[in-house]
Amino acid sequence: MERQDKLSPKSTVNPLKNMDRQTGTVSKWSEEKGFGFITADEDGESMFFHINDYSHRHKRPIKNLKVQYYISSDPKGRTCAIDVAPVEGHKNNGRELKQKSFSLLILGSFSLALYFLFTLKLIPSQLIYCYALMSVVTFIMYAKDKSAAGLGRWRTPERTLHILSLLGGWPGAKIAQSFLRHKSKKISFRVTYWITVIMNCGALYWLTTPQGSLYLHNILKNIKPG
Repeated sequence: MERQDKLSPKSTVNPLKNMDRQTGTVSKWSEEKGFGFITADEDGESMFFHINDYSHRHKRPIKNLKVQYYISSDPKGRTCAIDVAPVEGHKNNGRELKQKSFSLLILGSFSLALYFLFTLKLIPSQLIYCYALMSVVTFIMYAKDKSAAGLGRWRTPERTLHILSLLGGWPGAKIAQSFLRHKSKKISFRVTYWITVIMNCGALYWLTTPQGSLYLHNILKNIKPG
């Protein structure tokens, strides 16, 4: 059984229908889509739940995990589970905090590297603005894709996200992966992402060489108004 529109109960939930804490077992979980189902202990009913309604203090949900939750309903009157959390154990081991810290460290280090390249007059300020703009755009695209995944709407192709990273949006992509918890588990996506990072940094290095600098100068000269 799979819900068609994958609504996120947290953003659309109605007042609780049952204030008693319920218990059940995660019978199905899609890490990629960010939603799953809980089989209630009391009556065996299958209950939809979304990652946005799962405890951020615990590790990500997995199949057969024993959980507790409250019963509520979405705007269409369909039963769903909110405030979902493991009954015991499965506590966050700090991995997500480490991922966020690592992402911020990468962003800070790369920003510092761009600053030094600029002060050494190896790159123009326009290139820094380009990285900043592409990172913001990429972060927004990740956020949009995650929202679409929760609502069952049209998804942004992974190829598009990788192209944005390749064009300089990879710092924003890394922040999105860690803070939005989106596209951070799929191994093939992560491998491709890091390939785009290496390729982009390689291109940046080339732009600091005499030949690359001349090439970039000619491009900026051609796009300069007037």
